[in-house]
Amino acid sequence: MKKPIIGIDIGGTTVKTGIIDNDGNILDKWEIPTNRTNCGESIVSDIWKSLTERLDQNEMPKESVEGIGIGAPGFIDSDTGHVFEAVNIGWKNMPLSEELRAISKLPVFVTNDANAAVLGENWKGAGGNVKNLFALTLGTGVGGGIIVNGNILNGESGMAGEVGHTTVEPDGVLCNCGRRGCLETIASATGMVRQAKMKIEQHSESLLVSRYNASGNITAKDIFELANDGDVPCKDIIAYTADVLGMAISNAATLINPSKVLIGGGVSAAGEEFIQLIEDAFRNYSLARVSGICELKLAQLGNDAGIIGAAFLVKNKLQNIKF
Repeated sequence: MKKPIIGIDIGGTTVKTGIIDNDGNILDKWEIPTNRTNCGESIVSDIWKSLTERLDQNEMPKESVEGIGIGAPGFIDSDTGHVFEAVNIGWKNMPLSEELRAISKLPVFVTNDANAAVLGENWKGAGGNVKNLFALTLGTGVGGGIIVNGNILNGESGMAGEVGHTTVEPDGVLCNCGRRGCLETIASATGMVRQAKMKIEQHSESLLVSRYNASGNITAKDIFELANDGDVPCKDIIAYTADVLGMAISNAATLINPSKVLIGGGVSAAGEEFIQLIEDAFRNYSLARVSGICELKLAQLGNDAGIIGAAFLVKNKLQNIKF
C-alpha cells in the first residue's frame, strides 16, 4: 500500500490540512486559525503541532507519510519553496519548504495556492486530468493557475498564471500590486464593490442606494441579489464584470490553447446566469479554433481543492506523475 500524503492550504484566515491517499481521497481533514501576529512567525510551528497531533490520533507514525505538499499565498519560487512575499499573512522572504522540512524530516514541496487548487481540480474535480487547462478563482482577489502539457506552469520567477494582475483598463484604478487597471480591480468581490460605490454616487434612486443606506455597507452578494430584483446599476456591474472576465479568459486561452477553463471562488457561486455571461463574452472575444475545443466549467471541489492539489504536487515531485 502506497503511503498517504499530507496536503496543506495556507490561507489568510485558516490553514486547511488533509491526509490524502495516493488516489486523491481525503482520509482526514481539519483546519486551524492562521496566526498572523509577528508577521506570521508561528504559522509553521502551528502547522507541525496540529499535524503531529492528528497523525497520533490516526495512529500514523511520521515515517508512514510520503511527503508534505503546501499551497501558500503570495509570490513563490516553486523550485525552492521560498515565499518571497505573502502580504495577507505577513511573510517576506520566508523559506517555507526549508523550515518545515527541518522540523518534519519529510520531503516538503510548495507552490502558489492558486496553482495547488488547479492541480486539485484537474486531478479529482472538474478538470478530468486534461493536459492543458486554465483556471481562475474569483474571491477577494483574482487568482489563476495554468497546466500546460500536463505540468503546472510556474514561469521564471513563479509568476505564471497571475491573471488577476493582467491589465484590462490601462487608465483604471490603483491595484494592491501598485499598478493600475488590473483584472482584480474589476472582477474580484472587492472590485465589484468598488464599482457599486461608484454607481451609488450616480444613481440616487436605485435599489442599490437603498440597500447601502439601510446597512451602511454593500457586498458582492448584495450586488447579485439586487440584480435579480431588477436593479439596473447592479445588472450593469455584473454585465461589465462578465464581459471583462470573458476578454481576460480569451486572451489567456489564446496563449495556452486549453481544452478546459475552470472558474472557482466565492464570486463564481453567484449562479449559472453569471457564468453564462462570462462564457458568452469568452466565445465572442476568442478565435474560433481556440474556443471551439474549449469547455468552460465551474470548479467542483470548493475548499478541498487546495489540499488535494498540494498532495498531487508531492506525487508530481516524488513519483514523477503528471496529467
